Amino acid sequence: MVNILVTGGCGFIGSNLVDILVANPDNNVIVIDNLETGKKENCNNKARYIFQDIRHVFENPESLEILKNVDIVFHLAALARIQPSFERPNETLDVNARGTSLVCEYARKNNIKVIYAGSSSFYGGVYLNPYAFSKWQGEEICKLYSEVYGVSTTIARFFNVYGPRHLRSGPYATVIGIFEEQMFLDKPLTITGTGEQRRDFTNVEDICNALIAMSEGVWKGEVFNLGTSTNHSINELATMFKEDVKYIPQRPGEAWTTLADISKTRELLNWKPKVELKTWVSKWLQDNKFNA
Repeated sequence: MVNILVTGGCGFIGSNLVDILVANPDNNVIVIDNLETGKKENCNNKARYIFQDIRHVFENPESLEILKNVDIVFHLAALARIQPSFERPNETLDVNARGTSLVCEYARKNNIKVIYAGSSSFYGGVYLNPYAFSKWQGEEICKLYSEVYGVSTTIARFFNVYGPRHLRSGPYATVIGIFEEQMFLDKPLTITGTGEQRRDFTNVEDICNALIAMSEGVWKGEVFNLGTSTNHSINELATMFKEDVKYIPQRPGEAWTTLADISKTRELLNWKPKVELKTWVSKWLQDNKFNA
């Protein structure tokens, strides 16, 4: 039996990962999530849940009793996305950086592997916004614990993840989620700036498979890009849905282009992305009867 902890396991990526993990009868899965952006409807009845902030859990001896004998932690809990971080810089740093240090310290004391959810925002510049800086700090903490204490840590830099359960509204919504919501409301698709900014959109199923592959090795702060090595402009993405668009002002702090170099990921993890964006959007439209 492998005892696995998933922080942020009620969120978009985390809940998809939990579903795959619990499908293996050899896995015993515990989830920590404070439900700030995660949702109870994402829960899987084959996992055990702790609905608390990770900082509280890892600073509370009583909570830690529940986590005895954990072998692997997928650390996905974070205050996510760029724009909200401008309004909450101190809390973003505290959750994403200090929270990661608490996870790594627990891993050090209990010989636990750590798989950390980094961010492709690193490539846009770590000083561009509080979110990118905080996630980079989390990476550096993982590397420190590997170098100094021998903790097995590995870092996944996600590139623009989409798929089932991504948020469609609110400050943490993804662009594809926003487009989906606007399709349902029969509104024009809103595009920031010129729409020529390009993104490497990666399906959550591919992301989860890569995370699991990462958990099967022993690493020393190794960084893996999880993307497709293909990108699309936001204008191109919009036309996959419909032609009716509306341009709104560019938002601060966002990189112009994301594009993953996944050569190392392919080689060391024997992984490659399988889901193609245009095919996925076409199926979504068909499933939701938009092209009927």
